[in-house]
Amino acid sequence: QLQLVESGGGLVQPGGSLRLSCAAAGGTLENYAIGWFRQAPGKEREGVSCISESGRVANYRDSVKGRFTISRDNAKNTVYLQMDSLKPEDTAIYYCAVDQYGFTSKTSACPTAVYFGSWGQGTQVTVSS
Repeated sequence: QLQLVESGGGLVQPGGSLRLSCAAAGGTLENYAIGWFRQAPGKEREGVSCISESGRVANYRDSVKGRFTISRDNAKNTVYLQMDSLKPEDTAIYYCAVDQYGFTSKTSACPTAVYFGSWGQGTQVTVSS
């Protein structure tokens, strides 16, 4: 059974950068579109970015456009989220998940969380001075 493991979180100052990784165990990621989500304390989980199976389609929520970049290396069975110019409001637990219905490549925005599965355990990102 496919399991996802996130890593790369940490504490960073405003304006800094982090690169999150989403690695797969028990299966291969190349057949799946992948989404990144985040959840801050007291807030609902929200979609951050998603990437199609081939990597040709990538979408972002408006608040991270121009700062975050999603990519994938299918040979390494890993999806990345490069986060630059980080802001305190980016503080959250970040999760990756599998698009179970393949909607990512068919829409101009990321599918909502209900269409994703095989959630990882999350990695904490804290942006603070």
